[in-house]
Amino acid sequence: MSRACDVLGIGLNATDTLLLVKEFPPYAGKVAFDREMLSPGGQVATAIVCCAKLGLRAKYVGTIGDDVRGDIQRQSLEGTGVDTSSLIVRKNCPNQTAYIVIDERTGERTVLWQRADCLRLKPAEIQTEDIAAARMLHIDGYDIDAAAHAAKTAHENNVPVSIDVDTIYPGFESVLKYVDYLVAGSGWPAKWTKEQDPFKALSKIQAEYGTKLAAMTLGDLGSLALYQGRWYYSPAYEVVCADTTGAGDVYHGAFCYAILSGMAMEKALEFSNAAAAINCTAIGARGHIPALSEIEALIAKGRTGEVRRLEDAEVAGRVRAQGTRK
Repeated sequence: MSRACDVLGIGLNATDTLLLVKEFPPYAGKVAFDREMLSPGGQVATAIVCCAKLGLRAKYVGTIGDDVRGDIQRQSLEGTGVDTSSLIVRKNCPNQTAYIVIDERTGERTVLWQRADCLRLKPAEIQTEDIAAARMLHIDGYDIDAAAHAAKTAHENNVPVSIDVDTIYPGFESVLKYVDYLVAGSGWPAKWTKEQDPFKALSKIQAEYGTKLAAMTLGDLGSLALYQGRWYYSPAYEVVCADTTGAGDVYHGAFCYAILSGMAMEKALEFSNAAAAINCTAIGARGHIPALSEIEALIAKGRTGEVRRLEDAEVAGRVRAQGTRK
């Protein structure tokens, strides 16, 4: 079956205010900031922009406000070639916003965010034909009813579902049972399963919900995945980090590209880690979403040792020793 769209994203977007400080202040402290920037972001929206920049036919479905921040978000999506024909503009409603304080010494950030209830996406606003026309659906779990409806519709139309999740949402089981590719944030599997061991947590998720892939990012130490009975671990790439905002979102966009391109899982994780690392070299959630050639160049440097890989020694050792799931 021919599909009109490679990746459809349904989920969050946000327009961020970035505050750059020389160092993060102590609790109840006070510090001057060096720079203030308005920057488009959001989990799914940024992943879809990444897909478009890598050459995929990408479409985004979500709600935006009718304010300046909403305009910034729409212009960013359209400016990178994302199809916004199903974008929903809420009248007299502010766009989701975040204030992000970035420590210039390390690039680490602290996020304060707000999303008005008028932005909530409803299942009835999602068009079945948008999902059926895609080769892959990428979602988050924030608007749980809409996410569950989208995932179920994708399942019924033989469209694989990828999800980005780092928060425990009530009723998330209704989404998870339709997910093919789960790549969770570093703390999520333990919170969801009550298993602190990441291997046990991911195994439990895959066994209970039947996901093709159960994976998690490990911050600046790469990512771990269970796929087709085998464990995979891919170390991160060491770069000069300006800002970690959006790294996970870009990881997911690159991962969607990798799966649709038919990459082997080991290469897919390597590719996604490299894309996320490059985005960290500039300020903003979409500060430096890389071109395909940049990702391949970083991977090549990692293989020759010109760029260092940052490894979780315990995880790497267990993967090498275990090989396949027992």
